[in-house]
Amino acid sequence: MSGLQKISSDEVKRKALELGVHKVGITVASANSFSEVNNLSKWLELGYQADMMWMSNKARQDIKLVMPDVKSLVCVALNYYTPHQHQEVTGTGDRCGKISRYAWGRDYHKVMHKKLKALSSWLESLHPDIKTRYYADTGPIQDKVWSEKAGIGWIAKNGNVISRSHGSWIFLGEVLTNLELTPDTPHTKHCGTCTRCIDACPTGAIIADGVVDANRCIAYHTIENRSEELPETIKSKMQGWVAGCDICQDVCPWNQRFANVTDVVEFQPYPENVAPSLTELAEISDEKWDKRFTASALRRIKPSMLRRNARANIEAFQAKL
Repeated sequence: MSGLQKISSDEVKRKALELGVHKVGITVASANSFSEVNNLSKWLELGYQADMMWMSNKARQDIKLVMPDVKSLVCVALNYYTPHQHQEVTGTGDRCGKISRYAWGRDYHKVMHKKLKALSSWLESLHPDIKTRYYADTGPIQDKVWSEKAGIGWIAKNGNVISRSHGSWIFLGEVLTNLELTPDTPHTKHCGTCTRCIDACPTGAIIADGVVDANRCIAYHTIENRSEELPETIKSKMQGWVAGCDICQDVCPWNQRFANVTDVVEFQPYPENVAPSLTELAEISDEKWDKRFTASALRRIKPSMLRRNARANIEAFQAKL
C-alpha cells in the first residue's frame, strides 16, 4: 500500500464536511477496552436489551469481526433538529400523538447512507488498495462508543451522545477503512451532577449513568416491542408517545442551550408527523400506513403496532378523566 501515507486525516475530514456532515472525527480501530466489553456484557446479562437479540452479536465487542483489516474509523454526525414543537391537542380538540423528532422527516438511514457512500467511494478512488465499509445504525457497531473515541461527543447519562455544538439531536455514522489515519482525541464527559434526564423519565428507564433498561423504555416499547399489548406499567405512562420518546432529550440543558436548526432539508418534518391525531392513528389501515410513511424511519413501526400504541394512549388519557 505504498503512497497511502500521503492521505492525511485532515484531507479526509475536509471531504466529509464537504459532503454535508456536521461533525467528523477519526479514531483508531483498536480492540474494545475491558470496561467497554464488561459494560456491554453486564447490560446483556441483566436482560436490559429486552427482545433486541441482535445486541448480543459478538461483533459489537470486536470491530475486527466486522472488517478484519480495519485500521481506522471515520465517525460522522448529522444534526436533525428542527424548531417545531409537539402538541397536546389538535384544532378539533382531539388528542395528539407524539412522534420522536428523529422520525419527523425522511428516513435518516437513506440520508446518512448517501453521504457515507460518497465518502467511501471517494476514499477508494484515492488508491486501489483502499477498502471501506460504512454503517449508520445498520450493523453490529457500537456507534456511540466509537463516536466518543473519535471526539464527536460523549455518551451522556441517558445513553445518547451529546455534542457541544448540536446537543444530542444528531445521527451517527461511520466509515471503516484499512487506512491508517491520525486519530482525534476522545471526548470527555460533561454531564456533571445533572440528573434532569433521569428525573424526567416517567418509567424510570435510566437506571444508572449511561445505562438504559429497554424493558422500561417508552421508545423501545413503541418501536421494537412486537407484542399485541404493551405492559400495563408502560401504557399508563406513555404521555402521548406513539413512536419513540424524546423526554430525556427535551429536558437536557445541552439541548436547550445549544440545539440549532439543521440545514438538511430532508429532516424537515412531514406536516402530518408533528401533531398526528391519536384517533386517526388508532384506526389507520395497512394501506394508509403504507402510503403515509413512505421513505420514513417510521416504517419500522408496523401498522398493527402503531394502532396499538395510539390505543394505549387513548385508554391512558380516558382513565385520567
